[in-house]
Order: sequence, then C-alpha cells, then structure tokens
Amino acid sequence: MIPRIKSLSDRDDYKLEVLFDDGKKVLYDVMDDIKTLESFKDLVNIHGLWKQYSLDKSRTCVFWNDFIDLASDSIYEYGNPLA
Repeated sequence: MIPRIKSLSDRDDYKLEVLFDDGKKVLYDVMDDIKTLESFKDLVNIHGLWKQYSLDKSRTCVFWNDFIDLASDSIYEYGNPLA
C-alpha cells in the first residue's frame, strides 16, 4: 500500500516534516536530492520555488513543478523518524 500524506510542512533548511495517515512522522532532507538530481537544483537556484510545493490529490506525491516531485513512499522510507 502506498503511504498517504496527512500533513506536510517545510523548513527553511530544505527539509520537509511529513505526517502520514498511519501516524508515522518523518523529517525528509531534500538537500540530499538537490545535491544529486539536476532538476532539484532549481529549488535553491530559483528564489521562492522551495515554498511553492503542493500535494497531489491522491496525497502520494509532493511536487513543485512538472520537473520536481517526491513520491510519498520515498519520503516514508528514507525520512528520519520524528517522535
């Protein structure tokens, strides 16, 4: 089953705090993706883009534009658990 995102908030250090429907809460460091994926570099290079994220209708993907998105299962698996 694909984890669905219940709530989402950003931090200024390119990290996302994500709460899933099953109660798991994680801190996902997007800077790791920015360093390795060319399209993600725009999150740093284009002023204000970082704050323009959205959650898709199925609540399984965070996206900024047509080129930058994160699947909820990746966030769920690789995010650092929060209490």
